[in-house]
Amino acid sequence: METNSMQAEEATQTHILSPEQLLAHWQGHRKLTRRVIEAFPDDALFSYSVGGMRPFSELALEMIGMGGEGIGGIATGNWEAFPTPNTPTTKAELLKLWDEVTETINKTWPQISLQRFQETDVAFGQYESKIYWTLFYFIDNEIHHRGQGYVYLRSLGIQPPPFWERE
Repeated sequence: METNSMQAEEATQTHILSPEQLLAHWQGHRKLTRRVIEAFPDDALFSYSVGGMRPFSELALEMIGMGGEGIGGIATGNWEAFPTPNTPTTKAELLKLWDEVTETINKTWPQISLQRFQETDVAFGQYESKIYWTLFYFIDNEIHHRGQGYVYLRSLGIQPPPFWERE
């Protein structure tokens, strides 16, 4: 009886967000993070830190890896490394890599079935959770690191972009 009730519940479940809306939300955060990268002076992007934290370029590379590797894992269950031929050494190179990952996310997203978001997987061989939860983690991690970037920019006397402008 319990099983039939749960199946009926799942069949009539209403979704709050569509996959397209979730992608737009994630890409809104990525657009804002890109503007944070753009706001950094070239030299500070790769060298400046506060309180022993990593420079923002290293944080951006972590986000690039999560998004680039993560979208493939989300879509297919295969958590392969995102190919990065050379570590960027300039802001232009970092932004180019950021944009390549954005394009990869946009091209891969339609391959994700609605059911896949509810499946459990082990992201990067270590983090077991539902796919939607893994994606939330990617977004939360980006917000966290972008916040570090805001602190860096403010300590450099630079006004960061408004956090609510994600278009």
